[in-house]
Amino acid sequence: MNNNVFIALQTSDEARAIIDAILEDNPAATRSDFPAMVQIDAPGRLVVRRESVSERLGRDWNLQELHLSLISLSGNIDESDDEFCLVRG
Repeated sequence: MNNNVFIALQTSDEARAIIDAILEDNPAATRSDFPAMVQIDAPGRLVVRRESVSERLGRDWNLQELHLSLISLSGNIDESDDEFCLVRG
């Protein structure tokens, strides 16, 4: 059974900051580039941290803004005001 989780995001200026933050905060994650989309896979758990994205954008970033770039995901969602986590149960 595959234990990976993934998130796929549109390629845009804002999504690039989200992607960079995800890759830095999840060292085991791998990036796959496709036309107009980036998919990030990780074994078991992947986290998007509000603070990490805010630092890259140079402004306060609301975690709900993730949905503007989101194409698809796989895993169970565990969400707070500060983190969006995908986990495999």
